[in-house]
Amino acid sequence: MQIKQLILVILLILFHNQQSVAQQNATQKFSGTVSSDDGLPIPGATVKIGEYIRVTDSKGEFSFDQIIPKSYTISIVYIGFKPIHKSITIGEKQKNRIDFVMDATTHELKNVDVVGRTKVTEVNRQAFNVTALDATKLHNSTLDIAGALDRVAGVRVRETGGLGSNFNLSLNGFSGNHIRFFLDGVPMDNFGSSFQINNIPINIAERVEVYKGVVPMWLGADALGGAVNIVTGDRFRNYIDVSYSIGSFNTHRSVINAAATSKSGFTVQLNAFQNFSDNNYKVTVDASDINTGQYSPGTRVKRFHDQYHNETIIANVGVVDKSFADKLLFGVTLGQNYKEIQTGARMVSVFGQWHRRGNMVMPTLKYQKKNLIKGLDLNFNANYNFGKEQNIDTAYRRYDWFGNYKQYEGNGSERTRTMYKYGNNAGLATTMLNYQLNDNHSLALSNVFSTFDRKGSDEINPSNNAYEQKQKTNKNILGLGYMFTTADHWSLNLFSKYIIQNSIVGQQNINKETTQNQLGYGLATSYNFNRNLQLKASYEKANRMPEATEIFGDVENFEGNSNLKPEVSDNVNVGLMYTFSLQDVNRFSISANAIYRNASNFIYYQFNQNQSKLVAGNRDGVTNFGGDIEARYSYKDWLTAGVNLTYQNIINQQEYEGNPPVLSPVYKDRMPNIPFLYGNGDVAFSFKNVGKKGNNLSFGYNLLYVHAFYLYWPSRGASGDKYGIPKQLSHDVNLLYTLKNGRYNISAECKNLNDALLYDNFSLQKPSRAFYLKLRYFINKTA
Repeated sequence: MQIKQLILVILLILFHNQQSVAQQNATQKFSGTVSSDDGLPIPGATVKIGEYIRVTDSKGEFSFDQIIPKSYTISIVYIGFKPIHKSITIGEKQKNRIDFVMDATTHELKNVDVVGRTKVTEVNRQAFNVTALDATKLHNSTLDIAGALDRVAGVRVRETGGLGSNFNLSLNGFSGNHIRFFLDGVPMDNFGSSFQINNIPINIAERVEVYKGVVPMWLGADALGGAVNIVTGDRFRNYIDVSYSIGSFNTHRSVINAAATSKSGFTVQLNAFQNFSDNNYKVTVDASDINTGQYSPGTRVKRFHDQYHNETIIANVGVVDKSFADKLLFGVTLGQNYKEIQTGARMVSVFGQWHRRGNMVMPTLKYQKKNLIKGLDLNFNANYNFGKEQNIDTAYRRYDWFGNYKQYEGNGSERTRTMYKYGNNAGLATTMLNYQLNDNHSLALSNVFSTFDRKGSDEINPSNNAYEQKQKTNKNILGLGYMFTTADHWSLNLFSKYIIQNSIVGQQNINKETTQNQLGYGLATSYNFNRNLQLKASYEKANRMPEATEIFGDVENFEGNSNLKPEVSDNVNVGLMYTFSLQDVNRFSISANAIYRNASNFIYYQFNQNQSKLVAGNRDGVTNFGGDIEARYSYKDWLTAGVNLTYQNIINQQEYEGNPPVLSPVYKDRMPNIPFLYGNGDVAFSFKNVGKKGNNLSFGYNLLYVHAFYLYWPSRGASGDKYGIPKQLSHDVNLLYTLKNGRYNISAECKNLNDALLYDNFSLQKPSRAFYLKLRYFINKTA
């Protein structure tokens, strides 16, 4: 009897499986696009068919791969547009692709089952601790990417001066090379000095994604503390976006973004920008006259040797929307920059002739194809930077802060006599494969290979064989990931990364070769209690190899250290996001994140022996416990306001130092020269149809607060003044007037309205009060 029951159960299972297979074979694919009534694609619209939900991509497209043929009601919703509810029939004889057009509306949405979300909102709802910044809202400002990032909770962009200066981004306590930067998912490690986040205008970006602590596998990075991904997007196929700004310190910035795409899919894309500034803002210093020796503490002087300019062109040509490629682009990035160096790592050093130049010549290849085979997406990118950098220090002089100098005889210099010209010869290739098993499961495989090989010579010192020593690294990062999702309720990401790096350092004609490898892994999960409340958590055993500039130096203000060890860190995030509205006009959002970091072999920067340069070193351990909170409010469509606050307690866990080891006097000290409490606030008012229909006026205010922080180790500081860097409070205001629905734009800004003394790195002062005016023209034409 039991055998008969077992046979019956087996037959029932086989019958069920056959029915499932038959049903799956009978399913159909249904796809389409969603656009506005003026022809623009709508990314982030929510499309619902029965129990199936999709969100349109950057081109307004959506696709359902397995839909049972029958009649449905399709619902499409996006904030600011009238919802679509339409009966459709899916079957072999019906057209299984439909293009939908949504009409704009000013009415509030009520009692709908699905809520449209922008791409920025979708990124913020990932399981990772991520904040996405909508860059399009800042396109009329004079901000660069770094300035925009400085307003994100948990982020501090620390610059050594004005436009074009060296910068160090701090993300939840980790900074510098602990953070990785990407452009459309491609690492920017080899982009050189002509293309950095503090000279890239905000107009280049559609959004900026900030991943804190735990970095997704698909970015393919050995980041220890997080990553920043600049997404340029390709929403507009035929458009022109031109802007020019002028401001204090003889600052001029211009941007041209344009694209043209034919109906056959042939496309040409251009991004070009230029920055120029004398950076002759005033600083407060303790100055001495080099000729008389007269000492003048707390003197207000102008920077006199800090001019900067750069010019960059990014050009791509290729095809889109072809059977063999969704995107195939061949391109080149060309750039050049010039930077005068006013100070060293501290403002007690003053220079008047030392400067550097650089250029960028980087061919690129981009290829994307969805459904290479059914369910498999491929993304491939490759580039190689042939650019050169040159450090020029040939004037045998000593300057003071008043611009006076003493000329000396002989072949000396201001620091190290050199005209060293070198190329970092950096290349990169990234491959990403994503396989969608079904609506709930997907697998991903990524590989990122990078190479660095510095070569150069010094025309005024050709016999110095130090420049002929090998400086070479190769690094490969292999990633594997799995993702499980259930229709907007729960998601789970599991991933691992294997990193291997080979370095060759030449020392006195002896090559020191080192190969290091690390295995990391992690997970990220989120649960949506409802459409308004989300809980997320993530963990990563993160690894980071020493960077080439840390191993070899940067030939300017950083000294190399070939003995650095890889960093390892346990990164934990827990976050909560809640949104709600009152009476349909008052909208609130609150997000809070707690973080924990426990790093070993932590790489940090300190002064070298003669206090003239910074050098990287390892500490046995560093922990960080803290978090950030952000609250935002909007009233109808004319008022928005927000505030965020970040706290981080970064503690030195190295108990013993020296040889022989002795108990460290700074054990359990808070790490110096890192802010531990800071925040931002903003408010904006918008008024529509001012002067004429389609003309809008807005006014904005931003506040920056940084609590006083330690410049040196607390246990070694003076009892009355341990902090060293005082509290900072800065105010920015802006006024914007747009005409003809954004075609013409005029904006005015004042930065550092209160003319506060602002410090970032070792008391290096940032610009004083500054005024800017920007003109922008934008037009888009649907192909």
